Amino acid sequence: MRVTVIGSGYVGLVTGACLSDLGFKVVCLDKDEDKVKMLQAGEVPIYEPGLKELLSRNHAEGRIRFTTDAQLAIDHGDILFIAVGTPAQEDGSADLAHVLSVAAMVGRNLKDFKLIVNKSTVPVGTADRVRAAVKHELTQRGMSSEMFDVVSNPEFLKEGAAIDDFMRPDRIVVGIDDGIHHEKSQRMMGDLYASFNRHHSRTVWMDVRSAELTKYAANAMLATRISFMNEIANLADALGADVDQIRRGIGADNRIGYSFLYAGCGYGGSCFPKDTQALVSTAQAHGQLMSVVNATEQVNERQKTLLVDRLVKRLGDDLTGRKIAVWGLAFKPNTDDMREAPSRVVIKSLLERGAHVTAYDPVAGHEAMVALKLDCAGQEALLNNFNLVAHDMDALHGVDALMVLTEWKNFHNPDFQAMKLSMRTPYILDGRNLYNPDALADLGIAYQGIGRRNELINLSVEPVMLETPALNA
Repeated sequence: MRVTVIGSGYVGLVTGACLSDLGFKVVCLDKDEDKVKMLQAGEVPIYEPGLKELLSRNHAEGRIRFTTDAQLAIDHGDILFIAVGTPAQEDGSADLAHVLSVAAMVGRNLKDFKLIVNKSTVPVGTADRVRAAVKHELTQRGMSSEMFDVVSNPEFLKEGAAIDDFMRPDRIVVGIDDGIHHEKSQRMMGDLYASFNRHHSRTVWMDVRSAELTKYAANAMLATRISFMNEIANLADALGADVDQIRRGIGADNRIGYSFLYAGCGYGGSCFPKDTQALVSTAQAHGQLMSVVNATEQVNERQKTLLVDRLVKRLGDDLTGRKIAVWGLAFKPNTDDMREAPSRVVIKSLLERGAHVTAYDPVAGHEAMVALKLDCAGQEALLNNFNLVAHDMDALHGVDALMVLTEWKNFHNPDFQAMKLSMRTPYILDGRNLYNPDALADLGIAYQGIGRRNELINLSVEPVMLETPALNA
């Protein structure tokens, strides 16, 4: 059985790479010629740990190849994965233009039976629309409208751990509707994922609409846990409690568990913000309210401004002449994804208040500059006060505060004494609760985490005199 993956973005490349590593012959189709040339040359357009090596090995061994030739790709695959983007529209609904364009393209090139698999995150009813688009093209060509089937197989990949998630899934959701091809489609999907079901079955079979909704429900649940803990953390700050202790206390309840209970400066990325908005939009279109999901999104947007609000409370609203360091730009570690990253909200707000921002991220520098240029469109002069540095310590010289926005491992155990000597004011706003408040208090470093019973820890620390203040360095 051969596989074609249409779309060479994050989901498409991970899917293609992992299936080829299982021994399937895979063709990845993309209309972007530059991206295809890059992949053919062994380069990867996104950062995901292990992905480049996986693609390179399987490409060298002839199990995966990349093309812009639609007919070649459609002819190749017995199973055709649709793995293109579904960006949010202005009203929050998912834009299905790319998905439906692929469906039409498949219909124009279909010669024999194909199983079309929606891998993209799509709202309920998308499979019906894909089916209609393919049928329309087949009818236009005078061909049978029954020579294909459409199933739903949503992805559950965490950026930064996507390969492990794919190769060691906790569940595989497959939605197949009753019809003339039901048994054949189920057999093909069963054969595709047989490697993962050898010891025990991980496949959860359901109807297509349930599978489509399962993906949104899962992401909304996880996002809700994050926003809930952020609200508890903010209350803990007001009450003098410690959210980390609270997390341990409630996580020990096996009905709750420990996952996604970490307070912070908000979630971002390509899934949670977009999918919660799309779920609300879908509900509204069907006359339903999603009060909990709405609140989840509202809490998250407020949380992204929390650290700036605290900085302003200490330094004043006008930050002209102030230098602020930022550690971490990507929305989470082990990725260069800047979509909806809290750092974008924080940095733009700082720049608008006149601050000079010096930032460091291990891999997301280039993507951060692209994102910030978009955010500052019409205010390009703001970027004159923003610069990236090559090392974390380079960001700290002469700064009035450090904001930690992404929990990269190399931020977990820094040299606090060296940091204190480098900073004008030893003041850390820890957006990911990486550090021990008591330990920093002993070192004479002003510290504010999120919900860490430390609203006033060492905030009376005075600026230190540096040999070379270098305000605009």
